[in-house]
Formats: sequence, structure tokens, C-alpha cells
Amino acid sequence: MTDPNAAPSSFSKIVEKQRPFVRRADVSNLLFDKIQPQARDMEEAVLGAMMLDKDAVSVVIDILKPDSFYVEAHAHIYQAIQDLFGKSKPVDILTVTEQLRKNTKLDEVGGPFYITQLTNRIGSSANVETYARIVAEKYILRELIRTASDISRDAYEESTDVFELLDKTEQSLFSITDKNIHRSYEAMNTLVSQAIKQIEALREHQDGLVGIPSGFTALDRVTSGWQRSDLIVVAARPGMGKTAFTLSVARNAAVEFKKPVALFSLEMSSLQLVNRLISAEAEIPSEKIKKGQLADYEWKQLEKKIEKLSEAPIFIDDTPAINIFELRAKCRRLKMQHDIQLIIIDYLQLMSGTGGDKRGGNREQEVSAISRALKSIAKELDVPVIALSQLSRAPEMRGGNKRPQLSDLRESGSIEQDSDMVIFLYRPEYYGFDKDEDGYPTQGLAEIIIAKHRNGALDNVKARFVGTFAKFTDLESGANLSMSAGGGNNFISNNIITRSSAMNQSSDEVFDEDVPF
Repeated sequence: MTDPNAAPSSFSKIVEKQRPFVRRADVSNLLFDKIQPQARDMEEAVLGAMMLDKDAVSVVIDILKPDSFYVEAHAHIYQAIQDLFGKSKPVDILTVTEQLRKNTKLDEVGGPFYITQLTNRIGSSANVETYARIVAEKYILRELIRTASDISRDAYEESTDVFELLDKTEQSLFSITDKNIHRSYEAMNTLVSQAIKQIEALREHQDGLVGIPSGFTALDRVTSGWQRSDLIVVAARPGMGKTAFTLSVARNAAVEFKKPVALFSLEMSSLQLVNRLISAEAEIPSEKIKKGQLADYEWKQLEKKIEKLSEAPIFIDDTPAINIFELRAKCRRLKMQHDIQLIIIDYLQLMSGTGGDKRGGNREQEVSAISRALKSIAKELDVPVIALSQLSRAPEMRGGNKRPQLSDLRESGSIEQDSDMVIFLYRPEYYGFDKDEDGYPTQGLAEIIIAKHRNGALDNVKARFVGTFAKFTDLESGANLSMSAGGGNNFISNNIITRSSAMNQSSDEVFDEDVPF
């Protein structure tokens, strides 16, 4: 049996001499009959075509990168071509040779003679895109083999944490896909049609909307929409309407703007959330929907209004107590399969940091790890992540208007640190205030307080909370406000008596997952 630690034999030296352009890390594969997937002839054809035809450079440059080449010499040559392309210089035999000389790689690739030989290997650049894609496919296969080998090695280690290994595996596979699988091009007529639809959808909103729209005009005016890679924390006391707010946000993004949304509900079931969405969309009280006691006209109203909702790209996952590794894995799959544009988690404090092993840390450390991981997911997938969070009892303890503050964020200061934006929901009538500081009625009034905004201004945005339907709307809108504006204290309007909503009761008085907030 050959000793793998022995000095290189004369045979191995001969192999290296005859194949000087093969990556040294792969020579052992040749000796043990484990040649990795490769397409050397295709690599030569691609490089030759790029030095013969400038159009071939534009085609290939978006498909391959230096690491895509199995032969190390070819990787150096392609890097030289990339350098020239980046400087807007012509690409041919002479310029590539000179660039390799500047990169001190000319001798490693075999000198000018080898570069000249590459152009003799191909007569036409007509099929260069096909050749490039074959080279890319071989690279993907090699990356899969490398990843599988790393996973196999780590799995045998006794000290390996299984959940960290799962996360590493997911991240490695997603990275391979994200870096190598590109969307195909779309025809201009399709793009123009999509652009017109988007313009029509944005016609009723303010200019400058560059992120994912929230559907709240005043809020979008301040934020320009939810920005990609941002972590947005929406915090409030229990019963203030956090879930109702995020459901309104999800509905607006998916129904009005056709943005795919992933909603992770750790507290309520998916069916309960859908019933609330139906109630808000059809403007039928949630109590009637829960009991199925709808009049004939309400059934017609329901059928008419939920058609758009049923086609909305909203994906709901109601896995209870989901941990951060499971969340990241599911988000990656949703991104790959449905290209989700917004992630919502309801709510942060119900998550766990690992698969059950807290490693002796306290809850504050665990929440800190969760908030950092959520920010990491936002950056990795390049989508905004909205995480709901509970507030401490500090607002109830304070005097005055009891508006929340950043110091009220529960369990961890890292939530404030990791987030790009912190939004508080505040309804004065929740605390029994009938009028605000200026003497105006607070019935049905909600405030969206932007307490932290890393890339923008702070503001206090007014909105309308429609308690009967458990939904938030723009202050100027809100259906049937005479009947349901506040969902707050009992009041009489137009001889119609409206009962107080259970949402005004504290979490100590009401603890029912069917309560609509």
C-alpha cells in the first residue's frame, strides 16, 4: 500500500511535468483515479474565443469567474482578461500577454507560446456561451464535491454541533446556487408590461419609493419603503396591534404591489392569520367569520373581495418556537423557490437561538444572538426583515402620555443595536386617553413612531386603526369608521352603539390567541 505521507515518487513528478497547468491541489486525484469534473478543452476554447472576438468577452464575463476554471493557468489568463475588461482596454493575444506579465503570471501559464496556442484551438466564437456554461457546470460539480467532503469530515468530528453543521451546509449550498445560477434574460415586451403594472400600482403613492412599499402613504414618505438588507423591529405592548399592523403590511406588499412575502407566525396558526386577513380584506367583523354567521350580502361581499387575496404571494409558516437555524434554512428555500422580497417574524421573543441547547447562556444573550442572526439573514438574502418585539411594562409605570422609548425594548439592548429601524406602535385610547395633547379625539388613532432610523429621519406618523376588522389604514381612509374607528372605548355614533374591543385590555386581563391583535 502506498504511504500518502511519503515523498513524491518519480511518477508523480512526471505527471506534474506533463500537466503543468493543472491545479496542484488536484494532482492527487489523478494518482488515485479520482479526477474531478472538468472540461479542459472547453476552457481552452472559451479563452481562445475571448481573445479573438470582443463580443465573446461580454458574453462570458457574466457567466464565469477565475475560480470556475479547473486549470490554474487558465484561471490566471481569465483574470488578466477580466482586468483588461474592467479598464475598458482591448482584449487580444498581445494585451493579455502584457497583462499577465504585469500580474507576474506569464511564466506560470506557459509563456506567450501557450497563449498563442489557445487561439489556434478554435475557429469561431459562435458557440462560446455554450462552452462557458459547460465550464460553469463543471465548476458547480466540483464545489458540490468539496462541500460534501467538508460536511462528511465535520460530521465525523465528535465536537461538531449538529445545528451549526446544518446551518453551514445550508449556507454552503445556497452560496453555490446564488453565485452560479443566474436568472435568464427576459424579453423587452415582458419587462415593459411589468414596468407599466408597477407604475400603475404606484400611481396613488408618493414619489421616491425605492424599497418594498408598506402601503401606508405617510410612512413610505419617510422611509421610501422597507429597504433591502434592513432589520426593522416593530415593538409595542401586548394588545396594541403588532400582528394587525404587520398583516396589513404583508397584505399591502403582496396584494397591491405583487411582492412575495414570507410570514413566520410563532404565536398564531396559519388559519387564524388567514381568517384575520379575510376579515380585513372583506371588511367583515372577525367575530362573524369565526362563527360563520354571515348574511347573504356578506357572503357575496366576501367572495368578491378575497379574490385578489387568494392570489397574493404570501407564504405563511406557523412552526412554533422555531429556532434561528430552521428560520434561516426556510428563508433560503423561499428565496430560491419564490424570490421572497419581505420577511416578517411574529414575534422575536418566541424564537430560540439553537435547537434547544442554550449552552448555559441567559435569555438576554440568546435574544442578542437571535437579533444578530436576523440582521445576517437580511444581508445574506438582500431583503428587509421585519421582526415584532414585545416591550417591557415600563410605559405603564411612567406618567404622562406613556409613549414607548428605546429603553423599553425587552430583554436585550442588542435589538436596538442590530436593527436599522425601530418602530413603536402607540394608540392613546389603549391607555384611556380620549384626547391628545392638542385636544383632538384619539378614537381610532394610531401612531407609528420611528424611534430609530439608521439611514433616514425620525418621525411620528399617524394612521387609522379599525378595531372591528383588526387592520391599519392610512389616516384619511379606513372603511366604516363611524362604526369601527377605534376598536376602543364604548361610543355612540349615528345611533349605533359599538362595544369596546378586547384589544384595549392588558395582556394580564386577556390571554387568548383568538383575540384579533
